[in-house]
Amino acid sequence: MLNPDAIKKDFPIFQNIPGLVYLDSTATSLKPKSVIKKLREYYETYSANIYRGIYHLSERATEEYEKTREIIAEFIHAKSSDEIIFTRNTSESLNLLSYSLGEQIIKKGDEIATTIMEHHSNFVPWQQLLIKKGGKLSVIKLDTEGELDVENLEKYISKKTKILCLTYVSNVLGMANDIKQIIKNVKKINPSIITIVDAAQAVPHRKVDVQDLGCDFLAFSSHKMLGPTGVGVVWGRKELLDAMPPFLYGGEMISEVHVRNTKFKDAPHKFEAGTPPIAEVIALKEAVFYLKKVGLKEIENHERKLVAYAIKRLGQEFKNLHVIGPKNAENKGGILSFHFDRYHPHDVAQILSEKNICVRAGNHCAMPLHEELNLLATVRASFYLYNTVSDVDALIAGLHDVCRILK
Repeated sequence: MLNPDAIKKDFPIFQNIPGLVYLDSTATSLKPKSVIKKLREYYETYSANIYRGIYHLSERATEEYEKTREIIAEFIHAKSSDEIIFTRNTSESLNLLSYSLGEQIIKKGDEIATTIMEHHSNFVPWQQLLIKKGGKLSVIKLDTEGELDVENLEKYISKKTKILCLTYVSNVLGMANDIKQIIKNVKKINPSIITIVDAAQAVPHRKVDVQDLGCDFLAFSSHKMLGPTGVGVVWGRKELLDAMPPFLYGGEMISEVHVRNTKFKDAPHKFEAGTPPIAEVIALKEAVFYLKKVGLKEIENHERKLVAYAIKRLGQEFKNLHVIGPKNAENKGGILSFHFDRYHPHDVAQILSEKNICVRAGNHCAMPLHEELNLLATVRASFYLYNTVSDVDALIAGLHDVCRILK
């Protein structure tokens, strides 16, 4: 079984800040020693640019960089490492798809479907593309149970729908969507639809198999899965990537440049212009190794137990507190959002901060969802492999202080 107390010893921040209760891993995860060590290794022993140098340091850096691509491909069960593109974050990954894919296939009158629970990164790029092109955005709403209205997909998907963009795990509700079944059902309505999955809150917490899901593209970030900031990932079917034009132009993504024309490299390199975050990509592989060592199934089960315990305790202790989203932890990731009847979420977070408890307050880059729920903001506590039952107890004690101070 997963032992969070032992895991905490692998994360230097807990030694550097005694008593830290970190409940904001949905925003960004903490980093283990092995990831930090790998960053230092690059800068101290082979800090050279990749691909270009015909000397040992550059060749070593290139080898380490491309090894991460192979490891990520294996981690999400891609057919080839040529289907893995490195970006700066999930937001850039989805913008890449909007530009290199959406700009090419969306025409006036076409539709793109997304959901009301999307992060702005998987909502705004498509919204803006359709404004430019003169198309329509179809937004899948929640049902009476507060889950995605997947029983009525015909209301949202038509023959005019070219792209479906949806999140795997909501960064507010915590609920996991049945991506595989949704894609099957959508393909029955429109076999030619292209499906894009925002897996930023899924890949760090559960086993993701892109071939099994049946999607066409999938995006996620390094910094949410114990890896460094500044690295995002796009996975796409090779035949679709080959048909897409580059996202950015510049060094390394070209094959030949002449005065009148330019030839580009094949995917994935045609989408990776300029010098990338070399050290960060190299260190990402150590995050994958760590997650595999602990076990994604163990992480998922651990988070579910913490969320179930937190929901139970919150319901017992506070009559003026409301958890949003499914109350059944079986369909939730390690994310729990809530609000008080009278206390502003920012005030709640500020008081908790004084107790060394880190939570997030706001709309969590999901304003359409908050508007749908008639809420300005919520408090979000998110759990990961290093969180313990005592962290939940500290949160409960902190919220009691909130009630005492703000009453």
